[in-house]
Amino acid sequence: MSIAISSLTFRYPGSGAGVFGLDLEVPPGAFCAVIGPSGCGKTTLLQLIAGFLRPDAGRIALSGVDVAAVPPKDRNVGVVFQNYALFPHMTALENVAYPLKLRGVAAAERRRRAGEALEKARLSAMAERRPGQLSGGQQQRVALARALVFRPRALLLDEPLSALDAAHRAAMRDEIRAVQREHGIATLHVTHDQEEALSIADMVAVMEGGRLLQVAPPRELYDRPVDRFVAGFVGHANLFEARVSGGLLETPVGPLASLDPLPPEGSAVTVLVRPEALEPIAEAHAAEALARDDGALVLMGAVTRDRFLGSLRRFDLAVKGGTILGETSSQAPILGVRVPPGAVRVLPPEAPAGVVHDQPDGRTTR
Repeated sequence: MSIAISSLTFRYPGSGAGVFGLDLEVPPGAFCAVIGPSGCGKTTLLQLIAGFLRPDAGRIALSGVDVAAVPPKDRNVGVVFQNYALFPHMTALENVAYPLKLRGVAAAERRRRAGEALEKARLSAMAERRPGQLSGGQQQRVALARALVFRPRALLLDEPLSALDAAHRAAMRDEIRAVQREHGIATLHVTHDQEEALSIADMVAVMEGGRLLQVAPPRELYDRPVDRFVAGFVGHANLFEARVSGGLLETPVGPLASLDPLPPEGSAVTVLVRPEALEPIAEAHAAEALARDDGALVLMGAVTRDRFLGSLRRFDLAVKGGTILGETSSQAPILGVRVPPGAVRVLPPEAPAGVVHDQPDGRTTR
């Protein structure tokens, strides 16, 4: 069971909004999260795959079958919506059995299969309750069981956790992943929550302006973003305009060394430094930090903003030439930071619009 789209295009009538020339493949059993700013086209993509919108051009294949012209009810796709869309007058069992009823499954068989689906969702005891008698997390599990009970070709999730509080959201995303793995079904998950996307997905697709900018495994996407937009959108980032000079990167905060290959002398590039890759300098260890000779740039300054975030602390350090964002678990006073060469990423030159797929051998292709 796989999802594959190619050259997929759709324009909303009377506007320039839509999606344009999308190419994406979600292999059998893979979990793909789609992220991007509001209005980037991620929900439009999901609606096109589900059949709620008809594409202007391109191909949509589910398990190898082109369904671009097939009505939604005949696509055999499971969809979990943001508001779950449960029938309030039906019990949990009846809600889960409903897709089977639409497909002409006999009453006894659909009751059996719905019961099994609720058992897997750990909701057997709630089978006769209506949605209004269930918690948000329980409703979410009913919606997921309903989407999977008819053994769909693909599973589409439209921000299904956004209505839950933070504690339940973390637990439910792990549960969704476990259920998805058990069924081995290709899944497309639209979300605005980057932590959610990075923590559960096999692959993450970043969209902007109706186009796919990069599709990659979470770690690759975070460590090797394809351009400035992706680098700044995914996680927190220090981004500096720089020029290659004498084997270093001349930036507003000072000359940075990098382990990445550098373009020719004089080239203008964008440099990425993730906040957690910086090494804070505390007063007790300042002399030691300044004495180390490993190619790191030492930046001394003053903390202008300090945010306590529980397990970590995020701070702005004003230095000569600008401000740099850092993260640390230490609560000691900070006098400066070290920027080791391994923390400095050189972003590739801006390329023509089009999705970038990271290859196993480290290449990128459009």
